[in-house]
Amino acid sequence: MIISRTPYRISFFGGGTDYPAWFRTHGGAVLSTTIDKYCWITLRRLPPFFRHKSRILYSKIENVRENSKVKHPSVRACLAHLGVTEGIEIHHDGDLPARTGIGSSSSFTVGLLHALYALRGVMPGKMRLAKEAIHVEQELLRENVGCQDQVIAALGGMQRIVFGPEGAMHMTPVILPQERREALRSRLLLYFTGFSRISSQVVEEQLRRMGEKERDLTRMRAMVDEAVAILAGGGDLADFGRLLDESWRLKRGLSSKVSTPAIDSIYEEARSAGALGGKLLGAGGGGFLMLFAEPGDHARIRKRLSKLLLVPFRFETEGSHIVFYQPEEPSGGGI
Repeated sequence: MIISRTPYRISFFGGGTDYPAWFRTHGGAVLSTTIDKYCWITLRRLPPFFRHKSRILYSKIENVRENSKVKHPSVRACLAHLGVTEGIEIHHDGDLPARTGIGSSSSFTVGLLHALYALRGVMPGKMRLAKEAIHVEQELLRENVGCQDQVIAALGGMQRIVFGPEGAMHMTPVILPQERREALRSRLLLYFTGFSRISSQVVEEQLRRMGEKERDLTRMRAMVDEAVAILAGGGDLADFGRLLDESWRLKRGLSSKVSTPAIDSIYEEARSAGALGGKLLGAGGGGFLMLFAEPGDHARIRKRLSKLLLVPFRFETEGSHIVFYQPEEPSGGGI
């Protein structure tokens, strides 16, 4: 039996520039970090005593006689990608709900690939996991997804990720003293807005309008370097919050589906209570709202947004990780 643990992420800056349709012409960059909320995948070979061959448990339960008949898109694609022919049992559990902007789909794909490789007795490099997850989501499933979520889920930590025109990816860990990291974390509030959406649908309009939004996306990419300079320079972290506000207002203009009147109202309520900035995580349309505020203003913000769920979190650094490994002898066939 194998258990993989793969973190979810918070994307600070540069989201939208990590799509191949953009960075293959203009280049792109993002600043993201993983948090201590995880996607858990439990995997084992299923003994051949049942009418079904494989069993997949997530928000639904699938019992299938052929792995190609699995309905869950990522599971089906990962099994096909690795040539899994034998019976498999997969359980998925998530610390946060899916389709809420925290990169859950890519964390699932990375974590499943990691567990399947472990079942094979292979320990893949983290960039291999990231690149294969990108291949599964973009090439096999043809989803409108970028490239940052797979990379940050696999590597973990706070990373500046640069996407080159030729498709090359360069990762630079953002190394900060513990006190500086904690000062940043202590200024962040993570709220669940109660709305969920499918990011691929939100992104569709954004991809169509990239040509007319070149100036905004170029500015959003430049904010990545400005944000890293603020964090590493030891200056006032309030500048980081104000930069988040500028980024959010630019992002709202990328697509009519990025925000909603209800979300705009929540954000402006938080701003009036002292938040310096923030953003809706992921592609937009709903899910988790991250706010930046000085600690002294948190009580007022919490009171103003008391109807929303506040989710405490900490930064994490491990990325996708096999937390339990008990190999079994194959019952025949292989993966």
